[in-house]
Formats: sequence, C-alpha cells, structure tokens
Amino acid sequence: MATEHMVTVGKLVKAFGVRGQARVLSLTDVPNRFETLKEVTLESPTGKTLVTSITDVHADGRSYLLRFTAFSTPEEVGNFRGAWLKIPRAAVPPAPEGHYYQFELIGLTVREETGNVLGELEEVVTLPHQHLFVIRGAEKEFLLPASRKWILNVDVAEGVMIVAPTEEWVSDVAR
Repeated sequence: MATEHMVTVGKLVKAFGVRGQARVLSLTDVPNRFETLKEVTLESPTGKTLVTSITDVHADGRSYLLRFTAFSTPEEVGNFRGAWLKIPRAAVPPAPEGHYYQFELIGLTVREETGNVLGELEEVVTLPHQHLFVIRGAEKEFLLPASRKWILNVDVAEGVMIVAPTEEWVSDVAR
C-alpha cells in the first residue's frame, strides 16, 4: 500500500520485555484507536516498511504496549525502533463538524479573504494552550494562531484555508 495514502497514528519507541512486545507512543487523539487496530504499516527511519497484525494491546499512560505478529524477540522490534505506525487514510473516522485532522490541513493553500495568497500550511505546532499554523510563502513565513477568530473558512476538498487579513492577526499577536 502506498504510504502517501496513510495516516501516522503512533511511533514505535522501543522493545519491551523478551517476547517481542513494543512500546508505542500514541500520536492520535481518537479514543480507543489502538484497541481497535487490527493491522498497521510500520515505516522505519531508514524507509523500510512492514505490514503486520496486532495481536495484543495494553494501554500504559500515554503509550501502549503492543504485540505484533511480525516480532517475537526484542532484537526484531529493535530493527524498527523509531518506526511510524500508519493506517490507511480510509480507516480514519470523519472529524466532528467544524474540526479537522492535522493531516487534512497540512498542504492547504492559505489565502486572505481579499484573495492574497500567503502560502502553504506546512506544519501544525502544538503548544500547551494553543496550536499554531506554520504558513510558508515565497517571501515570508507566518505563524497563525489556530483560532476561529482568524480562520474564516476551511475547504479541505478545494485545498484552501481563508483567513482574516494578515494585518489583523499579525498586529494582534504583536500587542
């Protein structure tokens, strides 16, 4: 399966125990995401991929202990240390009305309501009290607070985010 149609839901941190379990950091806020997973694609930092089934899940704080059919020793898990756990995009439930997954927003063209194109939404930075959108244009980079006050419309199908005029949110942040 092509990885560009995949969504990252976790990261394999390290081996756990002697029977090939793995500690996995959750990168999703979908409730019971790991408890319902049957199969994932592991993509290692070297680019190697492996499709494997999940046979056991145990929640452990923000991380999980998973047992994969592909691993039976800590050394086998170690070969995929740092791997991303990915699932097909089609397996992701729709976001609630007016909410969006980060993967849906990254890559959107960001325009002011006047039509002026600011650039492409490149990254979502998660801070303790808010998210910031990193918008990279040809000449400038903008950090836009992820707030309904500044974001007027999001059209994922069209690939566009419309925002309030830059002067409004740039000057507000500078105060």
